[in-house]
Amino acid sequence: MAGALRHPRGSATPHHAEGHRERLRTRFTTGGPDAIADYELLEMVLFRVIRRGDTKPLAKALLAHFGSFAEVLSASPERLMEVRGVGEAIAVELKIVHAAALRLLRGQVIDRPALASWSAVIDYIRAAMAFSRIEQFRILFLDKKNQLIADEVQQQGTVDHTPVYVREVMKRALDLGASAIVLVHNHPSGDPTPSSADVDMTRRIVEAGQKLQIAVHDHVIVGRKGHASFRALGLI
Repeated sequence: MAGALRHPRGSATPHHAEGHRERLRTRFTTGGPDAIADYELLEMVLFRVIRRGDTKPLAKALLAHFGSFAEVLSASPERLMEVRGVGEAIAVELKIVHAAALRLLRGQVIDRPALASWSAVIDYIRAAMAFSRIEQFRILFLDKKNQLIADEVQQQGTVDHTPVYVREVMKRALDLGASAIVLVHNHPSGDPTPSSADVDMTRRIVEAGQKLQIAVHDHVIVGRKGHASFRALGLI
């Protein structure tokens, strides 16, 4: 039609986009988080950076590229910017949301006996490490009441290997006055099944801890497909 307002191919009119945003916000506020799909929640995060226009295509592109909402938030800024349409501002906003989620989950672990709130511990370490593309070795240091003293990444490695030095693990535990530790590392492959090297390394740390009266409560491996507990598997 002559004189009709034209918009770039694939873009929504400002009126349609604003109406869509308002409908999403209403559905979220009245129905809660479960009332919206993952891509819609991601759209709402993108609203904060993309002030006008349709955020649905970018939200769906991010999910298609990374596979899940959790993997989008866990991706590094560099990987996020591999997706067309994602610049530094969007990458930073997504990492802020990720940091806030980790801070919330970590808050549910601090000042509580770790063994009594084990599901919260698992939720936290999975959110922190399960989707990393490189192996990380983390230690949760606990006091006599099994409350968290410190949560530290001790080593970072490659896509399938992280060097772990038993002496350094014990030295750090002694420095912090820890009575017990929980070992954690991730498998970037996604499969949390312990390898023979994992079992051997854990055995050596347990033996060193026994000599110093530092208990190893568990070794947890996390990955995209879940987690494995050495304690539950009878390996400790």
